[in-house]
Amino acid sequence: MGGKRIRAVFMGSDAIALPFLRDSRETHADAVEWVGVFTQPDRRSGRGMRLHMNAVKEWALEADLPVRQPGRCGADDEAWLAEQAVDLVVVMAYGQLLKRSLLDLPPLGAVNFHASPLPRLRGASPIATALAEGWSETAVTLMKMVLRMDAGPVADVERVPIAEEDTLADLRARVGQACVPLWRRAVERLRSGGHSFAEQDESEATYCRIIRKEDAWLDFNAPARVLACRIRAFQPWPGAVVPHDGHELKIGAATEVQGDFGESAPGTVRFDEAGLPVVVCGRRALRLDRFQRPGGRMLPATEFLRGYPLQDGTVLASREMAPLVGSKPFRR
Repeated sequence: MGGKRIRAVFMGSDAIALPFLRDSRETHADAVEWVGVFTQPDRRSGRGMRLHMNAVKEWALEADLPVRQPGRCGADDEAWLAEQAVDLVVVMAYGQLLKRSLLDLPPLGAVNFHASPLPRLRGASPIATALAEGWSETAVTLMKMVLRMDAGPVADVERVPIAEEDTLADLRARVGQACVPLWRRAVERLRSGGHSFAEQDESEATYCRIIRKEDAWLDFNAPARVLACRIRAFQPWPGAVVPHDGHELKIGAATEVQGDFGESAPGTVRFDEAGLPVVVCGRRALRLDRFQRPGGRMLPATEFLRGYPLQDGTVLASREMAPLVGSKPFRR
């Protein structure tokens, strides 16, 4: 493209893309002209089930950009892109599979920000899965889009550290910020003649799946570290729940701890010196730091236990936890 200003369209529906979009308009307005935004249709939510726009649409309207919200991109959307003489389509967390005719339309193609170090964790939930699997680092990958899921050649990668205390919200925020330097490098390369792309190593490909309600279940036969990571990864949804006395108690936070619990079976509740409940696991133990009962608020454990006595020696039932990562794409 030489020194020509790139005419770009963004396709996405998640606020995670806002840091790089805002930065692009502030720092690369001379290099990239955003000519429109595609995002998911407004959704009904809340008590009154009123229509609400997502954060990407709000940003686009504030920026005075045209917004298109097709349930599925079709021929009229491709015609619009052609009319706008779009050079590049940029995608992040759009929620749609794009057809070859659309991917082939812009001269610079279509690129996607994927929140994992591809080819690892292709699929729908890479951020939550990396956290749940106990990774110490993940990444954002900028890749060329192809018809196969997250299988396109890679242009660039930005590494993202994961701290021991990170929640899903913490890691999502860090991933969003990591898109900023990744996009800045992409713009400079596009202006100087284009990206070079490297094919992914298919032998190293792994896949993650859509997170389900049942992923809130806990199996205390697993190591305490595994459970602590899943609890952090699945807040606020689907959360973490354990059955007790006919209730589903939500666990809002938990910490892996050591302890001598004799021959106590996994799932057995004991109390530490501070009076906090500790659950024996397959390896080490899990201190339960925050609870919520049905219809109640999430509370620190000491406050929760004042109104909900949990007896020493109680055995909390374990429930099977489905694998989050596979060597092949998961069936929906």
